[in-house]
Amino acid sequence: MNIFYLLIGASLLVALVFLAAFIWAVKSGQYDDNETPPYRILFDDDTPEEEDKE
Repeated sequence: MNIFYLLIGASLLVALVFLAAFIWAVKSGQYDDNETPPYRILFDDDTPEEEDKE
């Protein structure tokens, strides 16, 4: 029965770490731009020119 207290404490600690990481990601702007990634693939860069090998 004592192991349940340890497991509950450990799971709450892991949950708080993931919550803190999510809050940090939101505050740092990781999720700000949801519009351009679908369009970015359509406007792919030109193919790089091959360099002359001597």
